Amino acid sequence: MKLLHSNLKKGEVKVMTQNLDDLWYLSAIIEPKDIVQGKTLRKIKAASSDEKSKEASKKPVFIRIEVEKVEFSKYSNVLRVLGIIKEAPEEVPLGEHHTFNVDDNTAITIIKQDWLKYQLDKLKDACSEKKSSLLICVHDREEAYFALFKKYGYEILTHMQGEVQKKREENIKKENFYLIIINKLKEYVERYKIKQVILASPSFWKEDLMKELKDNELKQKIILATCSSATKNGIDEVIKRPEVREALKQERTAKEINKVEELFTEIAKNNLAVYGLEETQKAAEIGAVKELLITDSFIIKSRNENFYNNVEHIMKTADKAKGEVEVISSEHEAGKKLDGLGGIAAILRFKLNYTHG
Repeated sequence: MKLLHSNLKKGEVKVMTQNLDDLWYLSAIIEPKDIVQGKTLRKIKAASSDEKSKEASKKPVFIRIEVEKVEFSKYSNVLRVLGIIKEAPEEVPLGEHHTFNVDDNTAITIIKQDWLKYQLDKLKDACSEKKSSLLICVHDREEAYFALFKKYGYEILTHMQGEVQKKREENIKKENFYLIIINKLKEYVERYKIKQVILASPSFWKEDLMKELKDNELKQKIILATCSSATKNGIDEVIKRPEVREALKQERTAKEINKVEELFTEIAKNNLAVYGLEETQKAAEIGAVKELLITDSFIIKSRNENFYNNVEHIMKTADKAKGEVEVISSEHEAGKKLDGLGGIAAILRFKLNYTHG
């Protein structure tokens, strides 16, 4: 995500989305009663003296809405922000409903009365230029491209061509091209502190290469993917694949898993932890919350079932008492475990003088 403008005195932040992960971040940041504004498509009837001949067509217009609902589905790759129109061109009636469909490369302004620390942290996290920890290699038995994944694309490191052994030269031993690729992978993994490698090829070349790979540490970092050619187009293809999306999520996921594990350790010790809406609220109100853990699906549920005000109160109370607020994704096992405890829990600063049921 790119930060285009920020004026926190006015509560304004303007951002440009750049990938699917950004939509997940925004779904955790934008809340009901926020103001969202930007260019958007809206059906507008063409001016005509004859009422019947007025045809509606979608046109780009600037609209400001007060948010009522936020919907995000990773399957549709779109964040939907629904609300009531507060400002618009004169041909668009105020007070009507409008939906912003936010996808890649969408610029929107979010205005809040009160930005909480965890929301600013999430924004900072989404906008930070992280060092890439993902290497992509597309290859076949004659050619290989190595690329370093960047947040906004990739940088090609090397293009290599192997000398393929011709049938008539069978008696002449040539260096195995797969071993050359493996050595290059090792070199880049060390140089760039790579955490994961996406190895992609057409057909079965990647499996053949894996048979030559004896380094177990490198093996564990490799995720296999398929592409139609060992070319730059092959890299573009691989980047759009779900394997890559999963690999990029894993770093954030690892942090979230550790937080949830810490919570379960405290629960097992019957010590510094509470869970469930009621108990967590009690702990927040007496300033006992060190870390508040809440799943994104629990936030969605609270909005759909109209108890979000209660959840927001807990988040604000914990935030103002300098507690950390962590929104945990329900997509992975740790998030599902937290949902099993009611979707909300807290690691405490001090032990409470009552036990929870």
